[in-house]
Amino acid sequence: MKSYFSTSIPTFCLLSIMAITSGITRATKSDSEWLAAEAKALMETGWWSNYSRAENHCTWPGIRCNAGSVVEIDLGGHGLNGSITPQIGALSELQILNLSWNSLTGELPSSLGNLTQLAVLDVSYNHFHSIPLAIQKMENLVSLSLSGNFFDYNASAIGLLTNLTHLKKLMTLNLGYCDLSGPIPPHIGKLESMVDLDLSHNRLVGPIPSSVNNLTNLSSLFLQSNQLNGSIPEDIGGLTNLVELDLSSNRLSGHIASSLGQLTKLESLYLHHNQINGFIPHEIERLKDLKYLDLSNNWFVGPIPSSVSNLTNLSSLFLQSNQLNGSIPEDIGGLTNLVELDLSSNRLSGQIPSSLGQLTKLESLYLHHNQINSFIPHEIERLKDLKYLDLSNNWFIGPIPSSVNNLTNLSSLFLKSNQLNGSIPEDSGGLTNLVELDLSSNRLSVIPPSLGSLSNLWCLSMASNLLEGPIPHEIRSLNTLIYLNLSANKLSGPIPTQIGNLSNLRYLILAKNNLSGRIPLQIGGLSLSELDLSHNIISGDIPSQLNSQNIELSHNLLQGVIPSKFGNLTYLFSLDLSWNNLTGTIPEFPFPVGNLNLSFNSLRGQIPNGLLHFEPEIFTGNKDLCGSIQGFHPCPSSPNVNRERNSKVVKHNLLIVILVPTLLFFVSTSVLVIFILFRRNRAKTLKSDPIPTKNGDLFSIWNFDGKIAFEDIIKATEDFHIKYCIGRGGYGSVYRAVLPSGKVIALKKLHRLEAEQPAYDTSFRNEIKFLTEIRHKNIIKLHGFCLHNRCMFLIYEYMENGSLFYALSMDDEAVELDWTKRVNIVKGVAHALSYMHHDCNLPIVHRDISSNNI
Repeated sequence: MKSYFSTSIPTFCLLSIMAITSGITRATKSDSEWLAAEAKALMETGWWSNYSRAENHCTWPGIRCNAGSVVEIDLGGHGLNGSITPQIGALSELQILNLSWNSLTGELPSSLGNLTQLAVLDVSYNHFHSIPLAIQKMENLVSLSLSGNFFDYNASAIGLLTNLTHLKKLMTLNLGYCDLSGPIPPHIGKLESMVDLDLSHNRLVGPIPSSVNNLTNLSSLFLQSNQLNGSIPEDIGGLTNLVELDLSSNRLSGHIASSLGQLTKLESLYLHHNQINGFIPHEIERLKDLKYLDLSNNWFVGPIPSSVSNLTNLSSLFLQSNQLNGSIPEDIGGLTNLVELDLSSNRLSGQIPSSLGQLTKLESLYLHHNQINSFIPHEIERLKDLKYLDLSNNWFIGPIPSSVNNLTNLSSLFLKSNQLNGSIPEDSGGLTNLVELDLSSNRLSVIPPSLGSLSNLWCLSMASNLLEGPIPHEIRSLNTLIYLNLSANKLSGPIPTQIGNLSNLRYLILAKNNLSGRIPLQIGGLSLSELDLSHNIISGDIPSQLNSQNIELSHNLLQGVIPSKFGNLTYLFSLDLSWNNLTGTIPEFPFPVGNLNLSFNSLRGQIPNGLLHFEPEIFTGNKDLCGSIQGFHPCPSSPNVNRERNSKVVKHNLLIVILVPTLLFFVSTSVLVIFILFRRNRAKTLKSDPIPTKNGDLFSIWNFDGKIAFEDIIKATEDFHIKYCIGRGGYGSVYRAVLPSGKVIALKKLHRLEAEQPAYDTSFRNEIKFLTEIRHKNIIKLHGFCLHNRCMFLIYEYMENGSLFYALSMDDEAVELDWTKRVNIVKGVAHALSYMHHDCNLPIVHRDISSNNI
């Protein structure tokens, strides 16, 4: 940890000695009037209002006297407020004045100039806004601390610092956090006695003046967190007494001067968050005393120089967020005092050197966001003190070594976004101090039950792996868990009710799996910020007890009505119930909803007025909804609508009276003609095609016995049970069925309510008509149909890999779908549409091209 004040301690010790010896001459005069004047001045400050002037003021708190005269006032952090009275100038023997960390305001009085014996003035961290010019009269001032005040110098630091150049004895100057602006004046080079200089956390601009190099006695130089630009002075190597140098968080550019290698006493070097480019100079190896080196967040390029390994006193090495390449130096194991190592966010490649196992004092190791491509070395088990390990976003391969389980002090383990495979080590439950575990975006296949032993875990993410089987019940032991993400895997079975025991859980993300069953009521006992169970095959109704500010349940098989409330919520940020089998009306929610999606269900009735501000798309796919929103019919409760409908009924009745007799004549004639033609065609068919037997091959015939086919389908789908449903369309559901012959088919079944409506019946028959007439390699093949009195359905070829939408919504499948495959998909769609538009006897227009239909 950086220390900006440690170097000042010897200085203050020296000043205390000065204060004792230099004030003897004046204080030895037995001048009662003088002492009374001092007591009066002290009382008028208001800082000792509870004391009597008759008392000996040298006994008051914070006061130290020498031979009866006040030589030191130390009231730092005493809760003082108001301003400093001018009478303070009467204490002419005062040598140390410390009023830091109070709430004093206003201007520093000009009478401070009378304190010509003052060696230490510390008024830091108050609310002063002005310093008098008289301060330059304090010729004996050795230490001046004004940090943490907001001085008004017309947005310029030049005036203040120029006036201070008269203080030839000044050794310590602290002006951090003073809101100073403008450039650092060149006159600062006149402060040749300066040992500690702090101008950090201001708004200083321009380059670092070369005159700084005149301050050859400097031990610490802090210029961080300004807006300085230009390059580091070339002759900075002349500051050979420098122990601490911090130029971080500026806009410095260019290379690091090779003369930096001359600062052989340097113990801390902070250059992070600049725009420094070029290579890390090899001369850095000469900084043998260096303990803290931070070059992060710059534009350094090239490899990490092997000379860094000579800095054997290093405790912290931060090189993250640069453009370093090559491999980690093989002899990095020589840095045996290293406690913190961060090489993340570079372009490092190759392997982790086995010598890394020699860094036995290491507590944090960050190598994430590189291109390291190897196995995780077993030598890592020797880092017994390691608390933070982040190897994520690399190209690590192979299994997670069991040796990781020996790192029993680990608090955070991040291995996400690699190519790790196999199972998680069985004995990982030994990492009992683990708080964060992120193994997401790998190829891991098994969740070991031993994970239930990680009793301190609050974050567990294993998303986007190849995990199979049920979620282990042992997860109930993770009582401290706040974040659980197992999404985008192949987990199956029901959601364990034991998850409801995780009382601290705030994020439950199980999306994109094959989870089935109902949503456990126990989850309703959790106060969640996010609940995501989307893209599963969860069925049943939605529990009204769900208590989450973000609820994602889309793409499931949920049924029933939408609850009118969720738990004790007063605001719902997001609710997505799209692509389910929900019925009933949309409730009037008793709380505001930020984002909503109810599309592709079977909802009916009026869209509530409180939801009319949403886009129409969030209600699409619900044909029986009505309301004052674009794309939906007005609801029948409106008087104008009723009058309009009554008018239409009269017109329709009139048309029926005129047209029915005429149509009866034509229909009877047409039926007779069709019957004759049908008998002739039937005779020809019976000669050419054998009648299929029960359980016959539906893939080889078109005209089959509807009764036999219907019985096979009923048996294969258990009377169209919802567990066989794999999707929903505009007017039907799609089921997967395995016939007795072993062949798999897809069934598009018209909903019963839709089947009773002529428009949908016509659409259904048109689909049969067109699909029986077309043959193309890019158009799904129709194998048969059924027009049964109980239901109607089409029999298609089953597409095992699902839709394009499904592939793009799954991370692993989307990666596999490279650009070559995507171009071929586009070509296939184009060929199919061209065939339908130009090669059919009557052009066919699809009108519903989407990723769900490809």
